[in-house]
Amino acid sequence: MFWSKTKTQDAPAEGALPAASLLSDAGCHRELNEDSGSIVRAGNGRHGDRGLLAVVADGMGGHEAGEVASRTAVETISRAYPLEKGTPGEALAASFHKAHREIRRMAQADPKMKGMGTTCTSLAITGDRAWAAHVGDSRLYLVRDGGVYQLSEDHTQCMAMVRQGLLSIEEARKHEDRNLLQHAMGTRKELVLMSWPEPMAVKPGDAFVLCSDGLHDLVADTEIRDAVRGSIPEEACRKLVRMARERGGYDDITVAVVFIPGGRVPAGAGTLQETRQYEVHG
Repeated sequence: MFWSKTKTQDAPAEGALPAASLLSDAGCHRELNEDSGSIVRAGNGRHGDRGLLAVVADGMGGHEAGEVASRTAVETISRAYPLEKGTPGEALAASFHKAHREIRRMAQADPKMKGMGTTCTSLAITGDRAWAAHVGDSRLYLVRDGGVYQLSEDHTQCMAMVRQGLLSIEEARKHEDRNLLQHAMGTRKELVLMSWPEPMAVKPGDAFVLCSDGLHDLVADTEIRDAVRGSIPEEACRKLVRMARERGGYDDITVAVVFIPGGRVPAGAGTLQETRQYEVHG
């Protein structure tokens, strides 16, 4: 029923490394999957602890160009992140810019790739700290203490209208143009990137979910929370992809789940005291 573009990867139950899995599916109506994803054990390199890296990208463009863009983003970031200088956050941002430049170079060199681009959402876990970088409308969620929190902001025309007070969040979720992107990797000369100026402290039992719009368009935030709670990452990924397919699977579906060991996500409701701030810069 499912096929995975990137193999599912799980950390051992013991030790400090998070457990993580990723599953990518073409959905019910497409032969070509333009999503890509990766989970990398970046380890402790010459610039310090690089921990675990998860990346999800959703490509766009002409025939096969979207797949090329998303794959290029994931592969470039996965290779570059462990080698870049600075903090994990600075290394993540630098690797995004490197991927952006590579996608533009490829598009300029091949007329068939002209106009290709991709969303890209990435999470790095180093010890008890998390860093993120993001562009487009793929998403990053945190499941903590019975709640679910979207840590990324969609770079779409509808969300821009929400910020201007022209649409409500509910109206934006149902809007026919909700997937019309304002920013993406590779589509313009300058990359507009969301990144965290400081890391987020993680807690035992936290779970992070990265996904393309093929999932979050069809599966509600609370359903994402419920699928993750009490499940190992591989099982949670399969549950979520199954739900999206059962509801039509109109787009490619990619989801990665990263679980911080040392506790379980409880079933009761809770309140997050501190939310993640972000910076948007070119």
